[in-house]
Amino acid sequence: MAIKRSRMVFKPLVFITSLLPLGWLIFALYSDTVLGTKYMTADPIQKLDRELGDWALILIIISLTVRPLAEIFKKGELVAYRRMIGLFAFFYVCLHLSAYVGLNLQLDIDEFIKDITKRIFITIGIITFTLLLPLAITSTKGMIKRIGGKRWQKLHMLIYPISLLGVFHFYMMVRADFTRPSIYLAVILVLLGYRIWAKRKKSRPKKVAAA
Repeated sequence: MAIKRSRMVFKPLVFITSLLPLGWLIFALYSDTVLGTKYMTADPIQKLDRELGDWALILIIISLTVRPLAEIFKKGELVAYRRMIGLFAFFYVCLHLSAYVGLNLQLDIDEFIKDITKRIFITIGIITFTLLLPLAITSTKGMIKRIGGKRWQKLHMLIYPISLLGVFHFYMMVRADFTRPSIYLAVILVLLGYRIWAKRKKSRPKKVAAA
């Protein structure tokens, strides 16, 4: 009962918190347009596009952090929020792609295709989006039952190469200040290292028993 009550409180909180970056960007665009502020810099379209991509990557990293935190602090109920955070990450990726195609390229599909073939960081971004699609589609409980728990876990291990591709996309896009992509890369590598260590630790008792 206590876990159910906590979920009733924290799930709406996670939902609202995940929408705060988007709310801020909407407010900033409104403020710059109506009040003449400069929250979105001199190039608001590029700023919007990059901020959406940045928050998508941040949410992916947060979703990767949930399980290690649940295991370290022995709070298994935290895993219940991972799916919501992951779906919000995909939501921001979709907004990031929509802002690029709709605002930067003005829905010019020919230009979009040229960018995919000629600009490597755009190619990597599209590959990342494509790899995220099956993860988003199979995020429901029904899909987990259909494909099976083990297959679902193997499929969702794609999130690690996806996160690395996202950092590489970010790294190639900024071209100047590499502080944030470097921090993101370091966090992802630590989380990946923990995942490998935890998996090996779990397999040790089985090996001992077999011996």
